[in-house]
Amino acid sequence: MKLLITGGSGFIGSTLVLTALARGHEVVNLDALTYAANPNSLNAVRDNPAYRFEHADIRDSGALTRIFAEHQPDAVMHLAAESHVDRSIDGPQVFVDTNVGGTARLLQAATDYFKGLDAGRTARFRFHHVSTDEVYGSLGATGRFTETSHYRPNSPYAASKAAADMMVRAWHATYALPTLISNCSNNYGPRQFPEKLIPVVILSALKGAPIPVYGRGANVRDWLHVEDHADALLTILERGRIGEVYNVGGDAECSNLELVRLLCAELDRQHPRSGASSDQITFVTDRPGHDFRYAIDAAKLHGELGWSPRFTLADGLAQTVGWYLEHADWCQQCLARTDGENPLGRLGLGSR
Repeated sequence: MKLLITGGSGFIGSTLVLTALARGHEVVNLDALTYAANPNSLNAVRDNPAYRFEHADIRDSGALTRIFAEHQPDAVMHLAAESHVDRSIDGPQVFVDTNVGGTARLLQAATDYFKGLDAGRTARFRFHHVSTDEVYGSLGATGRFTETSHYRPNSPYAASKAAADMMVRAWHATYALPTLISNCSNNYGPRQFPEKLIPVVILSALKGAPIPVYGRGANVRDWLHVEDHADALLTILERGRIGEVYNVGGDAECSNLELVRLLCAELDRQHPRSGASSDQITFVTDRPGHDFRYAIDAAKLHGELGWSPRFTLADGLAQTVGWYLEHADWCQQCLARTDGENPLGRLGLGSR
């Protein structure tokens, strides 16, 4: 199967590209190479004849039309998005432009292409939109999100992804585009841009800098290893029912403070230094509208498609810490793509 993967040079996207190629798929990676992408994440497959790269923006309708016509994909896996909640608080417009407007343009280009396919290829074509559990809003101390949970997004990022989900639903209902939607919990693992919580903790600890924890660290997230997520995405693409939504979770709930302490302990085990990394934990002003808890009920994905996560949180964190310790050069390449901005610095107070 030939896959058009948007955002394939990003964190989840690069893992999906590598996983798909390893399973024998052909991949066309469409990426605008914004600050959060790192082309070096895919150095291992750069010369693979089953891999092609297209430097393009999903907001560019002309480029999309050309790419569909030239590469003739069997499926689209749409991951390209602005994704950092804090950045969406400081500058929401680019999230609307890319996540909503770009998704609408991609849907239209895919629909135009789909209508021109012969009957056999029409039956096989899929458009898989990769979304987030943040569209559902915030949970209290109990309960989990299911595929029928109401949408209650509380950040500009979450709202933009919720709008994109609704666009995909509308294109399926109105134009009969064969779509799938997945909503995942918080991803972690190798190659995550160092502005998200786990790489911030690791890199701050290594620098001897304060490790920022929002509020009192009581917010709870369900953590999903990125390799498990890539496996789930391909499972949904290959076996999911058209028009359906599937929630993907790691079954690994943890408060932010507990997670940071686990990371500090693992870092001290793998990279002993004088003093404990946990001594660097610093509580900072909370994020505006910070959702208290996310938790995914992935029973539909388990029951219908037989998928389950492979990584425990302990094993996944150990692997992740080890990867960052071994790839300081990759982290420096990320820093070089930020035009002098410190990705470990605080964002999300609405002041930029």
